[in-house]
Amino acid sequence: MGLSATPAYSMSVPADEPLTPGMACTPAANPATLTSDSITQLVDWVVSPETGLDSLVGTLGPALAASLAARPFPDIHEQARLANVPVMMYHDILPEKEVFFDVTPAEFEAHLRLIQENGLTPISLDQLVSHLSTGIPLPEKPILLSFDDGYEGHYQYVYPLLKEYNYPGVFAIYTAKVGKQLGRSSLSWEQLREMAADPLVTIASHSVNHPRDLSELSNTALRREIVESKRILETELGISIRHFVYPEGKYDDRVKQWVQRAGYRSALTMDDAEDQFANESQDLLSIERIGQSRLESVVSQAYGGPPLAPWGNRFNFEAPVQLNRLTVDDTPLILISGGRPVTIHANSRYQVPEIIANTNTVAAVDGGFFSLKYLDSNVMIGPVLSQSSGEFVPGNPGENLKLKGRPLVLISPEAVRFIPFAPEKHNTVEGFEAELPGVTDAFVAAAWLVKDGKPQSSTAFGSLFDFDALRHRAFWGMNHAGQPVIGISVDRVDSITLGKRLNRAGLRDVVMLDSGASTSLAYQGESLVSYEPRPVPHVVALVPPDNALDSTCALVSQTRIDP
Repeated sequence: MGLSATPAYSMSVPADEPLTPGMACTPAANPATLTSDSITQLVDWVVSPETGLDSLVGTLGPALAASLAARPFPDIHEQARLANVPVMMYHDILPEKEVFFDVTPAEFEAHLRLIQENGLTPISLDQLVSHLSTGIPLPEKPILLSFDDGYEGHYQYVYPLLKEYNYPGVFAIYTAKVGKQLGRSSLSWEQLREMAADPLVTIASHSVNHPRDLSELSNTALRREIVESKRILETELGISIRHFVYPEGKYDDRVKQWVQRAGYRSALTMDDAEDQFANESQDLLSIERIGQSRLESVVSQAYGGPPLAPWGNRFNFEAPVQLNRLTVDDTPLILISGGRPVTIHANSRYQVPEIIANTNTVAAVDGGFFSLKYLDSNVMIGPVLSQSSGEFVPGNPGENLKLKGRPLVLISPEAVRFIPFAPEKHNTVEGFEAELPGVTDAFVAAAWLVKDGKPQSSTAFGSLFDFDALRHRAFWGMNHAGQPVIGISVDRVDSITLGKRLNRAGLRDVVMLDSGASTSLAYQGESLVSYEPRPVPHVVALVPPDNALDSTCALVSQTRIDP
């Protein structure tokens, strides 16, 4: 990216000397420049922890500093496994296609518009590598654009469009082609120097001669393709070359060892049989890519990963509402985060999409427990307060005693609290107000899944029915960025396992809601479950931040309780 004229590594080894694992070097990461000086300082520490931990902790806070440490190169951080970052692969860009994977300039600009219209943020390869090695989250919807083989169209069409949209990209260059007409058009060294000087551009080595399969080469030939290509690019362009791209995506362990030995921070590959996100890659020396023809199908899946734990207890009700599907340790989850949390206590039982119809909420999950005595009853178990009606309904005194110690959910326009329910003082509005001034919504949930950043053990569930059974589960809580999160487990799971998965997914406090047959989640008017759940009278919903809650029509619905 034109950051330094000094090559980052040097190596002097006889060309015919075989490579052994013990000879491999581990490059020190050189994180991408971020907008915050403090985050840059954090990245510097996680890859070089000897440089002032005490100072960093004092500056950034213990929760954040202690939560991160770069994994041994080339391992991928387990927190980064929770994201979905598509690395899109392009080849030639030219006015008339010659093969099926060619792209015209008009098609490429349409791709950039698609990225822009769907709210994705193109990132640099340095940013991706820092994310994969440390777990630092990326922008909400990240994507990386890569271009192989150094065609003239990359300078004539791609580079101007990247500058117009202010999007970064990585260009894989095999040096024997530069300035020569080898079958197709080629970039010149002069064009490459201009591009390499632009912070939007990352230049990666793509070998010297682009052999079809590096794994078939001798060590002497590998040294030339991997080490010499790096030297040539650094000499010609005056920058450090930190990344490699395998020709045709072919490599084996010996090739990877040579790439590591040469001092590269990462290597990109490809797989004709399977498309994978970068976070699904084996390691930093085999980062997966996706063919550009799949762009439309992956834009909706891009996800930058769960937020970091901040220091201090804060809330953020101004983030946009975002749907994320992720799998944590083989447990598929659907999480919807952002916005402002509210509840709706309906006048009967309905499907969740029906309850939020004609309201300004964008998503909702089934809420608290309710009496099953009558099919159309909206009577809740425990006290309930909902701003949808403005009414407080006290709980049955006998039932309240059985709820002692369960999570009492309290919501105000500025904060959320989860506290142990005390029947003797939490069955009045005044009791709620004493715990959270300005409270607008309250109800009793089933149990904590995650409490104060810790997943709960079996003893925390007490005598709760079927807490250890495999069931569909509904939940809501707060993530480490202070945003509300509602969600469900896609498959059946026990409560203890679910708590562990949600903790790994970046949630700091989570309570379980009515689950099993009631488990339901809706987003933008559509149900997100594959079955017909039991109708419910109560939901936890998310209002987009651009919808003011003091609007007189904020939660008006034909299914609300009539005042």
